[in-house]
Amino acid sequence: MLKLDHITVIAPSLAEGVRHVRNCLDLDVPFGTCHDYMGTHNHRLQLGNNVYLEIVALNPDGIAPGRARWFGLDDQDRIRSDWEDGRRLRGWVAATETIDALVSTHGAIFGEKVLLPTGNPTFAFAIPANGSLPLDGGVPSIIDHQDDPTSMADIPDFGACLLSMILEHPDPASVEALYCELSIDRPPVVVRGADVRYRAQIETPTGLKELN
Repeated sequence: MLKLDHITVIAPSLAEGVRHVRNCLDLDVPFGTCHDYMGTHNHRLQLGNNVYLEIVALNPDGIAPGRARWFGLDDQDRIRSDWEDGRRLRGWVAATETIDALVSTHGAIFGEKVLLPTGNPTFAFAIPANGSLPLDGGVPSIIDHQDDPTSMADIPDFGACLLSMILEHPDPASVEALYCELSIDRPPVVVRGADVRYRAQIETPTGLKELN
């Protein structure tokens, strides 16, 4: 089974990502960490039930990793285009304990298993060769935490809770069939739309809000 791990706002810069989430949720998401092995960095916020929100962006002061970055962050023109088109909540990550089997059977979708951090790996992440989102974000990126489970204690909790997520997609039936085949826990509700576009319903201390 694939278990919802976190949802991702993929931003041209962290400042823009934090500002967008503040506008949507009325919450300031704190800084998380620098991914020195990917040349990216993030902000994080708990969303209840061991799920969190990540705002992730290319780190302009980071070092190029020598391979494709995750979340399509090498293609900054595409990141900016999606951002301006309102596709800001761009995807999500699901956790698995069987990443080798998933990559073996669905490598064309998820990419190859990459052990991270480089040189001293504690978890595995599947990344397509060009770094793009799997099926343009229609399915989750996958992570195997291995010896590095996410500690919710390290992620700020401001009382927000993810209630549901909706995916607009041109071919809902095929996506739902793939979710079923992958045994995904808590998948988004899939509805027909012109392109891949997410909306998340999140309960916050100031009421029910939508992150898009």
